[in-house]
Amino acid sequence: MINEKALKAYLKKEFPDAVRVDIRKLGEGVQGAGFLIEVQSPGGVREYVVKGLFPEGLEHDYPADRAGVFLLDLDEFKNLPKHVKALDVLAEMPDGSIKSIGGGREYYLLMERAEGRHYFHDLAAFSEKERLDDTDIAKIKAMTSYLAGLHSVKKESRHLYWRKIRDTIGHGECLMGVFDTYPDGTILYEEMAEIEKKCVDWRVKLKHKVKRLCRIHGDFHPGNIWFREEGKGAEKHRTLNSKLQTPDFILLDRSRGPWGEAADDITALTINYIFFSINHYGKVQGPYLEALQLFYNEYINETGDREVMEVVAPFYAFRGAVVADPVFYPEVTPENRKKIFNFMHGVLDDESFRIDRVNEYINNRV
Repeated sequence: MINEKALKAYLKKEFPDAVRVDIRKLGEGVQGAGFLIEVQSPGGVREYVVKGLFPEGLEHDYPADRAGVFLLDLDEFKNLPKHVKALDVLAEMPDGSIKSIGGGREYYLLMERAEGRHYFHDLAAFSEKERLDDTDIAKIKAMTSYLAGLHSVKKESRHLYWRKIRDTIGHGECLMGVFDTYPDGTILYEEMAEIEKKCVDWRVKLKHKVKRLCRIHGDFHPGNIWFREEGKGAEKHRTLNSKLQTPDFILLDRSRGPWGEAADDITALTINYIFFSINHYGKVQGPYLEALQLFYNEYINETGDREVMEVVAPFYAFRGAVVADPVFYPEVTPENRKKIFNFMHGVLDDESFRIDRVNEYINNRV
């Protein structure tokens, strides 16, 4: 569970007067294991304990999860009277070496710069059209093709599948956490709880579908999808049947782990066809309805995954909570916000998502 060789090398750098470093396992519990470290030097023997977490279950599945636990420990052990003190957080690097990452006041992510225009521009432009044009269709096909390839990579782990369902409902960045950002009076607490309870019931329905676990983006919404403009890195592929260039895009902000349910990515994008149409028309129609239908038709044709319609409901509830949030979207009218809540209830109450009932969801509780 720990790299003894690398740990000893780190300790010898920290304690240059050490003549011997011994490591032995103390024991293990449900979450992880502890190891005793004895550093012998001319001044005597110093003893320390290093702890590691098991990398599956209890939301410790990814290295970032485990780092988060230990960084919080480092910050807070010292603040509780009579608690043992934490000294540092150690990271094992790809080359096998160990270094300190503890003691930071804040952490930052350095990334490449993305070029292009995010897909929100296209969604806004739909309101000025009677139907999708060739470029709109090509972009939707490019996104469905990308997701079909992404989701084709499978993994066997009921822990990770169950975690995705659980996180969608209870994570601080997902349904319950988003609801907790709502200003008082936006929606009754009782209706929030009703939606949350319905999602818990859906968790029971989905738990046996662990074979659906696949590679995902995790936050595939329009702000994270940037289409490259002509002459700025765009690919120039052509087909025999079309002169239209295949649109190229770059993605931002992959979130909440690489494994999950395909419905997470699908609903992150398609809720916006519904949301933008409600804002413009009070219902789903025109290019927005066409885009919703085209997306699902293309995705299902490429993947054969018709079951996806039977699992999207709690993911639509989460994404509906996002677009109905007056903190994120203050321009949404109370009437249209109510229609989004109706949509959330509608998909949660139906056995399978049906595009032909989308306006029924919006205007009534199924």
